[in-house]
Amino acid sequence: MEYTFAGLPLHVLLVHAVIVLTPLVGLSLIVIAAWPAARRVLWIPVLVAAALLLPLGLVTIEAGEWLQARVPAAPLIAEHTTQGEDIVPWLWALLVVAVLIAAWAVVERLAASQATDAAPRRPSRAIRVAVGVVLTIAAVAATAGATWTIVQIGESGSRAVWEGSYSDVPLDR
Repeated sequence: MEYTFAGLPLHVLLVHAVIVLTPLVGLSLIVIAAWPAARRVLWIPVLVAAALLLPLGLVTIEAGEWLQARVPAAPLIAEHTTQGEDIVPWLWALLVVAVLIAAWAVVERLAASQATDAAPRRPSRAIRVAVGVVLTIAAVAATAGATWTIVQIGESGSRAVWEGSYSDVPLDR
């Protein structure tokens, strides 16, 4: 497959989307895990975003491997390529947390729709709080891991591209 767009390597373009969307999806997961009102409204868009982020990350990695085969071999590029795949488990973690939050949102919605004044079927407050805390902790952990990994990968990528290729002082022109 050809990984170019408008004459540019696709990896260079896709990586920016992954860098922005990974922490954004993670922060959204934290919000909907911790805030029931937000969860009722946003669980579907956040689930869709998490589900799209995984293949986006995988295509970005493939485009990076395609690009690596077309640039001169360098230790910094090899290091960046090796680190690039470290994001995959974290993208899966974000997706799993999104699915768990979505499942809880469905349970809450079903319980609310079946509740009557005579027979409330909502989970007890203690259960709702406990599930919310567990989901929030899971969202924070997945977001922190994914964001830290993205920062590390991005830092190694920027070093591979820019280290030794610019001057600390302006060039005479």
